[in-house]
Amino acid sequence: MSLRRPLLALVNSPQKSTVCFSCARKLARAAHRGDRSFHHALRAKQLVVAKGDNVDRKFFWQNAFRRDQAGQSPEVHEGRTQEVLMSREGAKQAKDIGPGVSTTADAALAAEEPPHRRRKRMKEEVAAAAQTAADAPLPPDASSTLSRSAAAAPAQSWKRTFSTYLALTKPRLAFLIVLTTTASYSIYPTPDILSTSAIDAPSLSTLTLLFLTSGTFLAIASANTLNMLFEPAHDAKMSRTKNRPLVRGLVSKRAATLFAVASALLGTALLWEGVNPTTAILGATNIGLYAFAYTPLKRIHPVNTWVGAIVGAIPPLMGWCAAASQYSTTNATIADPASIIQEAKELLFTEQAAGGWLIAALLFAWQFPHFFALSHGVRNEYASAGYKMLTSTNTPMAARVSLRYSLAMFPICGGLSYYQVTDPSFLVTSSIINGWMLREAWRFWWFNAERGSARALFWASVWQLPIALVLAMVQKKGLGERLWRGIAGEPEYEDEWDDE
Repeated sequence: MSLRRPLLALVNSPQKSTVCFSCARKLARAAHRGDRSFHHALRAKQLVVAKGDNVDRKFFWQNAFRRDQAGQSPEVHEGRTQEVLMSREGAKQAKDIGPGVSTTADAALAAEEPPHRRRKRMKEEVAAAAQTAADAPLPPDASSTLSRSAAAAPAQSWKRTFSTYLALTKPRLAFLIVLTTTASYSIYPTPDILSTSAIDAPSLSTLTLLFLTSGTFLAIASANTLNMLFEPAHDAKMSRTKNRPLVRGLVSKRAATLFAVASALLGTALLWEGVNPTTAILGATNIGLYAFAYTPLKRIHPVNTWVGAIVGAIPPLMGWCAAASQYSTTNATIADPASIIQEAKELLFTEQAAGGWLIAALLFAWQFPHFFALSHGVRNEYASAGYKMLTSTNTPMAARVSLRYSLAMFPICGGLSYYQVTDPSFLVTSSIINGWMLREAWRFWWFNAERGSARALFWASVWQLPIALVLAMVQKKGLGERLWRGIAGEPEYEDEWDDE
């Protein structure tokens, strides 16, 4: 036993016969909290001994408390001990029952909890909340939602029939494709020198836009219906697709086939007669690529994603060709195949077509981070259903590809300003939204699609594309200048018209 400071300990202790040297030394140190090591912190909370207090034999008992100067009995302290223990138990029970049950009990538990344990608990709760958000299911498939609505409707009712056939079109995907087509049509730079009297068709005709959107929707409806016709057995194995109409038996395969063929024929006819043959050929090509190339490749090789990206890039070209054909000098007819080829060259392979190819490239690049982030959450279901998706076979590579194509969006948007499709300011505004996309793609790659990075990238891609397209439409080349002239009442190109 150490004999350090024995006399001081004996002098300070009023009961020399009941306190040993080691205990007296501990009592002398009790008044100096800053001198105690970390492992004494919990003991100090349970037993507070101040200098000059009286200590009886119960001090040496397990969980005993001191007798204070007021002369309170050990039973009083034992009662307080029971109250503290009961408050702890009550707080724990309230925490197990659920939030908001007992604020007092939570406060009591927090007061008794050591700081280092509280910090650790808070970090664990934050991590658990982030993991819960990351594991939350993505929005349900629109076709599945409509199928459930159709199944709940009375048999042979118009609501059931309408919901069933609308579900075959994958309306959410179809709407996005129509949006990209319309945006490309609107972004096309209209020559200022032309007026409606100088050309046969009106400048960016509303009627042409109506034919374009209707024909594009019917074409994608046909492609999506054929996609469902070819893989109902595989759709039944996935949670996002198991409620589709053909899986649930809401429509027969014969009826779905007739709907797909009718949609393809009608959509192609509307595009041919109401827009131009080049746009109609692009629409028909897209149906074939999606239904007969992308769909079977999903069960053969991960290259299917690149084929699907080409399918998504064609609709912007359709919108560009629809706008450009209104200023074309070639009149293509069915009787003259040479005129159709000449029109396609003029609309697709000239310098004026650069804007259309750039918007198509933007859609092509966007689909990789969007689809890989979407498919990562159901990668195991894809593998169980027999699909060869890159997120199922090689997640690190999928993350690298997403990062590369997110970087590619910066030069693509810069190209739109370079070819004078948009104002130079578009390079700045588009870089902001592209920077958000790039940040989430970098996190997706850095964390290997874990820690909620896949879900964050998915939502970033959902907002990035429409915002970028709207910015391109608002910052279309010369649009701001023409608006200012209209507001200020300045004449447009007065000198040029006077010279003529």
